[in-house]
Amino acid sequence: MKFLPGDPRRVGQEPDYRFTLANERTFLAWVRTSLALTAGGLGAVSLLPDFYGSEFLGVLLLVLSFATAATSYRRWALNEAAMRLAQPLPPSRLPQLMAIGTALVAFVAAALFVIDSA
Repeated sequence: MKFLPGDPRRVGQEPDYRFTLANERTFLAWVRTSLALTAGGLGAVSLLPDFYGSEFLGVLLLVLSFATAATSYRRWALNEAAMRLAQPLPPSRLPQLMAIGTALVAFVAAALFVIDSA
């Protein structure tokens, strides 16, 4: 299985356009999430210079942003191909990655806040 699948619109038959549009909206939501994480990471680094660990927090957010953006296209393409081939949608670890990543960012931010307050 390729990490970066090709254009899924070249296989199978055109599904109901509503499913294709829903899949595209989901992809765009992941991209928006990635952009928000990027803004948060850059903001942490540049707007919190006196906050202990702001660089670490910013880099953590940027890594989560990269992982989200990098996997969102793959998820879209695999879902699109599955719909076109009338197959079940493939499982995805992206929601699990986001949940664990967000929890980790929250924990690190809270710990850094406590350390900075002391």
